[in-house]
Amino acid sequence: MPETPKETDEFLLEADRRRPGLLREFWDFLKHNKKWWLLPILISLVILAVLAVLGGTGLAPFIYPVF
Repeated sequence: MPETPKETDEFLLEADRRRPGLLREFWDFLKHNKKWWLLPILISLVILAVLAVLGGTGLAPFIYPVF
């Protein structure tokens, strides 16, 4: 069964379309798969990573009194 021109045109339009970024793709994943429980885990990991990076810089003496 040969493809119709309409199907080929739709495929080419989708192929030329700009791909979404990583954050947009992750947001769509959370939204469509109902994986909202992943969001607090991800936020916690990002906060810990930021604290680890800042802990190795000159800001460390100012961060430690907060905890």
